[in-house]
Amino acid sequence: MAIATPLADMSARLSGLISSLTLPDWLLHELQDKLVLLLNHVLGQEPAALERLRRQQGRCVQLSWREFQLQWLITPAGLLTRADAHTEADLHLLISQASPVSLVQGLLKGEKPAMRIDGDVMLAADINWLVDHVRWDMEEDLSRVFGDATAHHMAAFFKRIAITLREFVAK
Repeated sequence: MAIATPLADMSARLSGLISSLTLPDWLLHELQDKLVLLLNHVLGQEPAALERLRRQQGRCVQLSWREFQLQWLITPAGLLTRADAHTEADLHLLISQASPVSLVQGLLKGEKPAMRIDGDVMLAADINWLVDHVRWDMEEDLSRVFGDATAHHMAAFFKRIAITLREFVAK
């Protein structure tokens, strides 16, 4: 008789908890708006990313995972804005990884999640380029608020946490 490890048991319970969690619509919209702000901040620091998205202005991208959906319209400035649920998406990205714990583990390892892609091929290629090439320079943003030395120490601290999490996930 196989006995489940405590970590596997905890993972299964966490997956079950997340599966049963339902957020009110207003909170989902607020979280989506904050995500759009963060994405636009990161995109705004990369002129090549803005140029790629400018070519796709007016197009709609839908990202789905389980029952959650995010839809973004690409603006003429090459940024994103949240689209309403009735907007027809030009590109559908469906993350097929069902377990939230496995999804996070893969992301912490730097892996792209398994997904099904339907829709505009050129838009999908530009989105893939963004995922591969655009990174958030958190240390630069922190230095604007806290100064260079403090930002360097804070970024090093966050990097150590990320490395520790990756090592934990790898085990």
